[in-house]
Amino acid sequence: MELTLPHDLSPWGMFMAADIVVKAVMIGLAFASVVTWTIWLAKSLELFGGKLRIRRAVRAIGKAATLKQASSTLDRSGGPGALLVRAAEEETALSAGALDHVSGDGLKERVTSRLSRIEAAAARRMSRGTGVLATIGSTAPFVGLFGTVWGIMNAFIGISQAQTTNLAVVAPGIAEALLATAMGLVAAIPAVVIYNVFARSIAGYRQILADASAGVERLVSRDLDFRTVAPAAPLAAE
Repeated sequence: MELTLPHDLSPWGMFMAADIVVKAVMIGLAFASVVTWTIWLAKSLELFGGKLRIRRAVRAIGKAATLKQASSTLDRSGGPGALLVRAAEEETALSAGALDHVSGDGLKERVTSRLSRIEAAAARRMSRGTGVLATIGSTAPFVGLFGTVWGIMNAFIGISQAQTTNLAVVAPGIAEALLATAMGLVAAIPAVVIYNVFARSIAGYRQILADASAGVERLVSRDLDFRTVAPAAPLAAE
């Protein structure tokens, strides 16, 4: 029996000649790679815009002398920075009737609680989608390995049917197996790298959120102190 090597061992040729199971594995890995790069683009833009807004809010809060002044500065801006200031204003307004009879410690605790919830919600919102990257990075190599094992099984089946170990019999199965392995790595490596980059970037975003929250708490504390001071004193401070 005369056996010849396949003429087309290009990636596309190997894909077209592959078994239906290996084709399904390759298509799934290609889709996972597309999802990875789509998340990278969308999340990069989201992180860039989110950090830009919260940094502006931190600067505005740092420059403000009172909570009302910070609120007027951030009145038209969106993002969690403005939410932090509005939440502190709302809690202060709700507690205004009791502040003449009790200390401001309870108000500070309530403001801190509301600000922490806003911080957590903003961090969760910014983290959406990164779990998909972790899943792809951890499972893609094993999915590619499944395609590899299936391709090698096809190679051994070819050997059994042809009753020969000629390279022409083994080559197609080995080729599709190696292509499945390569596609698994192509899908997994960028997903892991991008996930780690986003994890560090989101940690930095959370730190800026914490800075904004601390600035709002300082404004609330300052306003409470000036409630017992003559009106001219806060004006002079401003």
